[in-house]
Amino acid sequence: MSFVDYDEFKGMIDNPEPQVEYPSTVVTGSSSGDKYVVVLVGLPASGKTYMTTRLSQYLSFFHGASVKIFNVGNYRRKLCGAKSPASFFDPENVDGVSQREKCAQVAMEDLKAFITEKDMNDKIGFFDATNSTLERRKWILSELTPLMNSHKIIFVESIVNETTILENNIKETKVRMPDYEGMEEKEAVDDFNNRREHYKKLYETLTDSVETGERDLSWIKIVDAGRSVSTNNIHGFLPGKIVQLLMNVHLSPRPIFMSRHGQSNYNKLGKIGGDSGLTDWGEAYALKLAEFVHVNILDLNADGSFKDPEKKQAVHARLFTSSLRRTKETSRHIVHHRCDDGWVIMRPKHLSALDEIFAGVFDGMTYENIQEEAPGEFQKRKEDKLSYRYPRGESYLDVIQRLDTVVHEIECQREPVLIVGHQGILRILYAYFTGGSRDDAPFISIPLNTVIEVSPHSYVCDVRRIDLSPPTDSNDDIEPSSH
Repeated sequence: MSFVDYDEFKGMIDNPEPQVEYPSTVVTGSSSGDKYVVVLVGLPASGKTYMTTRLSQYLSFFHGASVKIFNVGNYRRKLCGAKSPASFFDPENVDGVSQREKCAQVAMEDLKAFITEKDMNDKIGFFDATNSTLERRKWILSELTPLMNSHKIIFVESIVNETTILENNIKETKVRMPDYEGMEEKEAVDDFNNRREHYKKLYETLTDSVETGERDLSWIKIVDAGRSVSTNNIHGFLPGKIVQLLMNVHLSPRPIFMSRHGQSNYNKLGKIGGDSGLTDWGEAYALKLAEFVHVNILDLNADGSFKDPEKKQAVHARLFTSSLRRTKETSRHIVHHRCDDGWVIMRPKHLSALDEIFAGVFDGMTYENIQEEAPGEFQKRKEDKLSYRYPRGESYLDVIQRLDTVVHEIECQREPVLIVGHQGILRILYAYFTGGSRDDAPFISIPLNTVIEVSPHSYVCDVRRIDLSPPTDSNDDIEPSSH
């Protein structure tokens, strides 16, 4: 079969009752209509909001669920003002308790309205607050159980005992939390610690004892950002995915660096896919990337040598590439010395799950060729880039499915990570980590010769782009066609 007659090929077959083509939009979509509420439990600075952010983005992006966060703190800032002092949270402050209960009730009403909306998608609402007393959790159950099975209400408790994690969380809160915007650091930290102490007075952890009545509930308990994880009455696909991600997500801030491979021979020819090597200009970028990594990620000399030859030390960081030749060649100048503590610098990990979107029968063609030889397919892709699946190839949604496990591996890393990948793949990873949507992912700008640094936080994701374009006096710097 030639490409010329591809659009007509189906019509040439005597098949008056064809099987309906399996739509790629269902590959990672979620249509069982299950409804869940995830209730956060924990003291301030226990990482609840960060975990909520990561969970909601993961379940929405990778599993197609309709997700919404109901952060009681945001309701409190809206209804009572953003600058409530620590005394507002004192359990003996009757007025403060009354106002906070009102905020929780308003958030709960919005949550119930969301969870009872009728549609066919899985729906997950997050009730993000301290919820730190048995009385408060009983109230939550009384509000929700008339609307849903109690096992669809999942409590997620975060406990932080380790001083270093707690101090980092408090610093993160001071820097990012709207309550302390514009406040001096010491004043903010002191106020926050006082607020936390007020909550500690009445704190009651989740327990499986019969006396509390929480033994039959569904809950997940995380201690010290994943050092210990325990579950109680967790059943089902999405609850299992929640547990899996919570076992990998941690609260230690670290940057994730992303870079496309250097210009490949197929890039220069305008071809998509393939497994070609680098052009000279691509090789020049590989050298600049290595120098950037050595100095800015690993804290080495530009040539990759140790700053102190007697003490072989470097920042512990990890390197992921695809299994394709052009990403391996782009990262090959990065050193892999062994440090004094046994750590191998940037030991490369080649993952086929990071391979570029497979273009199927169009692999190795230019988009001009495709438009000429298969105009119907070209138009389908133009109309719905996210769902379009190359004939005998993949769609963006298919790639989202195979990147699920990769994201778990990236999330669990406590060291800086460098991913040398491909345009389509990095679009998806960038959208996920920055809180973007599936629909926007296929159109995100991921240019050649650029390192993109993303740093996810509880309230925002910092993004920095570093242009490392090598000098050129030719037309080799033309941006290749977009997958």
